[in-house]
Amino acid sequence: MRCLASEENAIQTVQRALELGINHVETARGYGESERYLGRALAHLSLRPFITTKLVPPTDPVELRRQLEESLNRLGLQSVDALALHGINTPEHLRLALACQETLHQLQQEGLFRHLGFSTHGSLELIQTTLRTGLFEFVNLHYYWSNPRNVVAVQLAADLDIGVFIISPADKGGLLHTPSTKLRDLCQPFSPLALNYRFLLSDSRIHTLSLGAATPQELDTPLAFADQDETLSAEEQVALARLEAALQTLGPERCAQCYACIPCPEEIQIPEVLRLRNLAVALDMEAYGQYRYRMFENAGHWFPGRKGNRCNDCGDCLPRCPQELDIPALLRDAHEQLHQGEGRRLWG
Repeated sequence: MRCLASEENAIQTVQRALELGINHVETARGYGESERYLGRALAHLSLRPFITTKLVPPTDPVELRRQLEESLNRLGLQSVDALALHGINTPEHLRLALACQETLHQLQQEGLFRHLGFSTHGSLELIQTTLRTGLFEFVNLHYYWSNPRNVVAVQLAADLDIGVFIISPADKGGLLHTPSTKLRDLCQPFSPLALNYRFLLSDSRIHTLSLGAATPQELDTPLAFADQDETLSAEEQVALARLEAALQTLGPERCAQCYACIPCPEEIQIPEVLRLRNLAVALDMEAYGQYRYRMFENAGHWFPGRKGNRCNDCGDCLPRCPQELDIPALLRDAHEQLHQGEGRRLWG
């Protein structure tokens, strides 16, 4: 998405990745020049890695074919190993996907791609519905120790023999390359990044973690953990328990992420706002909270919902909260801590 800044950089980074054992490169039509740069890099390789590209759910079959053929042309390939519908984030996106399934099967039979999947930033309910369609072989989703809600989708994917690809565990998982001092101390003797990688790699239901290296040198640290897929050690479990205990110190202000409070009449994404507050207050993950909070109202269906200051004290959420949280007060506090201006998706 952001790493292939030039053709030269792409060639060097992809070559180094393959030398170190990476065998899967993922891109998308929406990632700027990424497909073109990757195509230039592939032209310099004697061995071709597994290639995935992604395209948004098309409005009609003709557009679907056109987009895929354009992506293949950019990549310099006759086919890709995997194609993902990029961002089944709303019921309408799923409807569009299902309306084009005959064309998708035809393109697959023609050999333009081998495996079909989808990426999603949608609700857990939408993810489960999409997994159950039987149309897809893999899913790209958000799931980390700091945001475990989609564990239900991970289990459903395992039950359905669907591959699970985790989106950006270092960045979206908590800006773990640059952790707060408190988070770093709580994770000792592990780094927060290492602990999150191990949390994911130890789970046999998960098959792929993404790694967005901007330079060849940025491959080294994450790949130090790539083969460590054994069961979590007792020491790792203790470190994860310390993180949970730190969150518990929020007491009656901790949102337990039950999602009973939504929908909100003002379209505030209450659980996510309060999750970011949980992390900022309990683990000093304020920078991460600010980074994600900026996306509200600026990233459309990729990060839906409005900011906490939109609360008008209507009280609609209060009787639905099993913890009896003072949600309006917590939303205002979250906004005061996390509001740092506006943001948008890099390619949105």
